[in-house]
Amino acid sequence: MSLEYTSSEMMSVTAARALTSDMTCFVGIGLPSEAANLARLTHAPDVTLIYESGTLQTKPDVLPLSIGDGELCESALTTVAVPEMFRYWLQGGHISVGFLGTAQIDRYANLNTTLIGDYREPKVRLPGGGGAPEIATNAKEVFITVKHSKRTFVKDVDFVTTVGFGRDGKARDNVSNIGRGPTVVITDLCILKPDPDSKELVVTSLHPDVTRDEVIEATGWEILFADTLETTPEPSAKELEVLRDLKARTNAHHAGQQ
Repeated sequence: MSLEYTSSEMMSVTAARALTSDMTCFVGIGLPSEAANLARLTHAPDVTLIYESGTLQTKPDVLPLSIGDGELCESALTTVAVPEMFRYWLQGGHISVGFLGTAQIDRYANLNTTLIGDYREPKVRLPGGGGAPEIATNAKEVFITVKHSKRTFVKDVDFVTTVGFGRDGKARDNVSNIGRGPTVVITDLCILKPDPDSKELVVTSLHPDVTRDEVIEATGWEILFADTLETTPEPSAKELEVLRDLKARTNAHHAGQQ
């Protein structure tokens, strides 16, 4: 009998699987945090999770609402000052992967968390860059997890908050002191990776029961598919159990029931 799971659970489990125990991961709040902690609680118990507020090797029992959530500090090995976090740990080359979310992403994996619309008269102001621009520049590679829709997957982001490969795919060419940039984008429909040459995002794996047409319909540009298209492995019963327990604990905690 096949397991019942949602597209969101599929996304979180797939994103979690991208992490391994030997990684030091700079974690964004939201979907990246959910995936990173699921990895820690399942197949990657020794993954080192770091948050922007300065918490090193943190092991939260519930998912944080923000980088300032006390749960991060209480469960961390230690907490350092934010300047040290960025200057020594991140800029010093000690972060193997930055795990980010976004409001908009384009075909060259540039991220926008600043505004929607015209810069001078925006329709919507977003939370801003936070540490994401620094993370994407200095981490050895970047994973992105985000829900797939035309509103989010746009041909060109309204504002480049966090550079992926620039407006033309060449922003990282011949720049020796920054990381590889985005290496994988994981959504609730598929897995995308940048083309080795053009750096344009290409669908490499479809999640179970997802069609090409569904991905095309949810993408704001003419999306490319790999010649050999894989099917993403389904979540296991254990992964779903741990993820659901984590989310239930989190919801109860933030509702004041714990």
